[in-house]
Amino acid sequence: MHEADLPALHRLMVVARRLDEEAIALQRQGVFPAYAPAKGQEAAQVGSAAALDLARDFAFPCYRELGVAVAMGVDLVGYLATHLNVWHGGLYDPKASRLAPFNAVVGGPVTHAVGWAMGAKLDDTGGAAITYFGDGASSQGDVHEAMNFAGVYRLPVVFFCQNNGWAISVPTAEQVAGGSVAARAAGYGIEGVRVDGNDVVAVFEATRAALDRARDGGGPTVIEAMTYRMGPHSTSDDPGRYRTLEDERAWLDRDPLTRAAALLSADEVAAAEEHAATVVSGVRDGLLALKPPPAEELFSFVYREPTTALLEQQRVWKESLDSQ
Repeated sequence: MHEADLPALHRLMVVARRLDEEAIALQRQGVFPAYAPAKGQEAAQVGSAAALDLARDFAFPCYRELGVAVAMGVDLVGYLATHLNVWHGGLYDPKASRLAPFNAVVGGPVTHAVGWAMGAKLDDTGGAAITYFGDGASSQGDVHEAMNFAGVYRLPVVFFCQNNGWAISVPTAEQVAGGSVAARAAGYGIEGVRVDGNDVVAVFEATRAALDRARDGGGPTVIEAMTYRMGPHSTSDDPGRYRTLEDERAWLDRDPLTRAAALLSADEVAAAEEHAATVVSGVRDGLLALKPPPAEELFSFVYREPTTALLEQQRVWKESLDSQ
């Protein structure tokens, strides 16, 4: 997307919201063992991902970036198949999609993005990386090392922090010294930008500017998108134990979907909802139709060259099947 197109961005956000709601329902029904909701963060995710050039850029998500996958046009059945807990990395093609498998390690994708950016610079591909992490992850040592490395080598990478107010049950004020993730960028000699993470157009424009700067040799940028996690940290979390209903209700007026819809016609909003319902229905049917992978794959993708011990385990396993 070359320019901010509010109707198109809103349409993507609605898909992300409704699919997120369906994913929670699937977890409650026992289809998914667990799920990390993204409600409230659709503008940050869709706005940033829509700014990517999928012919040359690459995104490195954490575990809450459903909106990123939606905006990048990733096969959503393949993406959400990861949550079935039978495939590692899902069933979509990360290389073709330009979206790395999502990472459950807090801050884990940040170093991966910096490594990719170093390769892009050395190979002169003209592409940039974007990596997603939360305010809690910003306190991880890996994140600081990655920012320092990227700053020293002026790498084409955008560090996109979704500051949703909570590192699980710990508020940002109690775990980010100084109160700003973007302000840390100055310590690494790189750009730091704070943006309204619930304004999809503002996020798109800030991310596009950072990506353009990265591709033009201007180095990395830290974007801190100020948003709010409207739901729990995960489907096993109870946010009522650490925050109040008043706090949650105060953010309802800042809901990114509501804000975007207020600038659109009723017909545009209705069409977006109709489209989302069709997408969600198809994704649900696709997920429920998936079968577990063949058991022999346990031996197929462990090592590039199978070890003697692994081959022996495979032999014993086959013999046990034959004897049944």
